[in-house]
Amino acid sequence: MNPSFEVFRKQISNPLKFRLFLLQRLPSAFFCGLKIRSFDQHQSVIGVRYSWFSQNPFRSMYFAVQSMAAEMSTGILGFAQIYQRKPSVSMLVLKVEGSFLKKATGFILFTCTDGDKITAAIEQSLTTGQAQTVVCKSVGTNEQQEVVAEFFVTWTFKAK
Repeated sequence: MNPSFEVFRKQISNPLKFRLFLLQRLPSAFFCGLKIRSFDQHQSVIGVRYSWFSQNPFRSMYFAVQSMAAEMSTGILGFAQIYQRKPSVSMLVLKVEGSFLKKATGFILFTCTDGDKITAAIEQSLTTGQAQTVVCKSVGTNEQQEVVAEFFVTWTFKAK
């Protein structure tokens, strides 16, 4: 585990600091209202509410807003593991696949439990110097615990 993981987790878990992080690094996520519900080295949960700003013409959440929350639930796990790491590690989305299983309205939570896979890929890249890819799953559920969307985000990590 990255020694700076806990520093990043504490900073990003503060609602004000998280909003400033979004405004600086991911302004569209800021305006859509993404929120961290929980976050540790093993999993993250990102929430987003259906609203006027996140709507589509069919009275449900726009697919791009769902994709943004799903990607963040996977990406924050990787970002925390490379935060202030020496030697540095780059990360990049290689591919995103999504399935929309039910109309997304209300408050949707996207959960990724692939933190250990991400950590292993980063450690492998640091050991070998080769780029490593990892496919992370993010599941979106509504307030009734029904699955509304499922995403697979493929990340690549490479030690610099």
